[in-house]
Amino acid sequence: MSIPTYETDVFETSRGRLEAIAYRLLGSAGDAEDAVQDTYLRWHAADRERIETPEAWLTKVLTNICLNQLTSARVRRETYVGQWLPEPVLAGDRMLGPADTAEQRESVSLAMLTLMERLSPNERVVYVLREAFGYGHREIAEILDLTESNCQQIYRRAKQHLTADRARTEVDAAAARKVVEEFLAAALSGDTEPLIRLLTDDAVSVADGGARVQARRTPVIGALGIARYLRGLFRPHPAKRAAAGGPVALHAAVVNGSPAVLIAVEERILGVICLAATPDGVEALHIQVNPDKLERITRQWAAAGPHRPLTEIW
Repeated sequence: MSIPTYETDVFETSRGRLEAIAYRLLGSAGDAEDAVQDTYLRWHAADRERIETPEAWLTKVLTNICLNQLTSARVRRETYVGQWLPEPVLAGDRMLGPADTAEQRESVSLAMLTLMERLSPNERVVYVLREAFGYGHREIAEILDLTESNCQQIYRRAKQHLTADRARTEVDAAAARKVVEEFLAAALSGDTEPLIRLLTDDAVSVADGGARVQARRTPVIGALGIARYLRGLFRPHPAKRAAAGGPVALHAAVVNGSPAVLIAVEERILGVICLAATPDGVEALHIQVNPDKLERITRQWAAAGPHRPLTEIW
């Protein structure tokens, strides 16, 4: 049975918001799209005349789908090869959702999405709906079938788990480019000292290659260790160019609200290095090289091209 056009329009009006919620909950744009599609199928099969508030109904259904995925994802993470990082997305992607407040922008940073992996599924839902989308505790309680006071307690616990000591530096495209230029100048200098000055003393670098691409399987901690790691990573070598399939270009971009280096061959993204910049320096590098998590950003990058790189290496 076909769904009336106006009822399809009701869903499509909510699609962007649903995708943004699902992405924050799952850390994967692909999984978020699947969750939203499952929500649409349930909307299609529902007795829609009995649904008084479609937005609330759709949010509740989507949340339950995501909760099921989060529970199974915790099991999959235990067997994941190496470090797990969220899927990066470019500025302007509707997956990022609202970005009017600092809390909304912070909630979709790779650093925060990674931190949210330590939350229980319910904590993650409460935090995302409250912090990024402004839902009241009563509304969240109805979505999760909990009491309002229970939701308040869950929110407080989630906030405690996610408390950060440093404030991120807000960036636009111009500011991001400056951060990336400084980073690449240091990384390509062949010397560790410029990088050490750029990083905070307790900086952390995490790389995700999954089972697809070779990547360091343990975090690198401390400015000196990261500087040495990056010096080797960016050192030119014919084998690296051969493995990449051509000249490798480095671009500046804004990814999940942070300055980022895009590593590309023509318009194909081979890797993303997201830089968590603070007033004290770069405190974290999130390096995504798992091809499965670069498909969406590659499509977006290619569609927005052509691009002029900051430099070429290898």
